[in-house]
Amino acid sequence: MQTYVGLYKWTEQGIKDVKDTTKRAKTAQSTIESMGGRLITLLWTQGAYDLITIAEFPDEETAMAFTVALAMLGNVRTETLRAFSAQDVDRILAKLP
Repeated sequence: MQTYVGLYKWTEQGIKDVKDTTKRAKTAQSTIESMGGRLITLLWTQGAYDLITIAEFPDEETAMAFTVALAMLGNVRTETLRAFSAQDVDRILAKLP
């Protein structure tokens, strides 16, 4: 599984319906699981982003499909970062000349 950090900002629609944010989070978790992924954590934050997630997906295509499906709902704008564990970085560094 590949790990992704999601950074989310509410849209005007998302903040207007902010009272549903925890319901939307549960729906997102169910969607991730139905796609073969796993939501590791979801946090509401102060500052530049309103929410962050750490999730695992079986591949990049699935991660992208989830991100597009979420964006289509119109509640958040997304920024997704591929994350690497120490073991991943060790394998990457071993490939250096």
